[in-house]
Amino acid sequence: MGFWVTTLIFTLAGVVACLSALLCCNRGSSTNLFHMTLLITATVCCWMMWAIVYLAQMNPLIVPVLSEE
Repeated sequence: MGFWVTTLIFTLAGVVACLSALLCCNRGSSTNLFHMTLLITATVCCWMMWAIVYLAQMNPLIVPVLSEE
């Protein structure tokens, strides 16, 4: 459940960042598009970094099986 909740938080943070960029930067459509691209890319990269670290920590819980032989 923690994975999906944090994914939702990252999605909401990206939407809030894009909306605030629209409200704060009224220069031109190409500039707004550039800002949107940067914000979406930054949000996806931060989420991917968090997801990789989160899933890497699950590896020791799943893979190692102690053999009693």
